[in-house]
Amino acid sequence: MDGAVGKVLIIDDDENISEVIKMYLESSGYDTCVCHDGRDGEKAFEDYKPDLVLLDIMLPHIDGIDVLKWIRKSSSTPVIMLTAKGETFDKVLGLELGADDYIVKPFEPKELVARVKAVLRRYNLDTANKETLKFDQLIIDVNSYTVVYKEEEIKMPPKEFELLHYLACNKNRVFTREQLLCEVWGYDYPGDSRTVDVHVKRLREKLQGGSNWQIETVWGVGYKFEVK
Repeated sequence: MDGAVGKVLIIDDDENISEVIKMYLESSGYDTCVCHDGRDGEKAFEDYKPDLVLLDIMLPHIDGIDVLKWIRKSSSTPVIMLTAKGETFDKVLGLELGADDYIVKPFEPKELVARVKAVLRRYNLDTANKETLKFDQLIIDVNSYTVVYKEEEIKMPPKEFELLHYLACNKNRVFTREQLLCEVWGYDYPGDSRTVDVHVKRLREKLQGGSNWQIETVWGVGYKFEVK
C-alpha cells in the first residue's frame, strides 16, 4: 500500500458520523467497512483485516477502550480513537494502551482523512529503509516489528517498539520528551511528557542493556540510546 489507498474499519455507533467518514474516505480512495458496536467491530476486524481502525470510545456491548485492548493482544494495526467533545477520556491511557492517534468530535472530515493518511504513512515505513538494527544481545527488526534480546523475543506494544527503534536509529543523539512525542507519536502532544517516561520505563524493564549500549536519561533534557 502506498499510503493513499487502504482498508479502514470504522467502529462508531453514530450512523450519521459514520456515513460522513465513509463518504470522505472513499472519495480519497480508501475501502471502508462500518460497524456500530464493539462486538461487531471485533468480528469485522478479524474478517475484514483492515489497514487502520477508526474507533469510537463510547460503544454498545463492548466499549472502545476494551476493543483497543483486544486488538493490541494480537495486532499492531494502527488505531485512531474518536472521542466526543467533553467526553471523559484519558488520552495518555489511550496512547499507552496502543492507540496511534486520537481526534475529538466534532471534527472536519478533511482533517480526519489527513490524520488517517499521516498514521498510515508512519506505519508503512519506506521498505528501502527497513533495516534490521543489531547491537550486543539485541536485534530490532522493523520489518516484523520484533525485538530479540538475549536470544529471546520480547513482546512489546507498537509504540514501545517505535520508540525503541527511533532512539536506536539515532544512537547517541539526545532527544527531549517533546521531540519524541512529535517524532514517534507523530503530532504535538502538549503539556504531558508522562507518556514518554512511562514507555521508557517499560522498555527498561524489558531491556536491561548490553555490554556497549543502554537507554540513558540525560537529566534536564530527555533520553538517548547510548552506544559506546
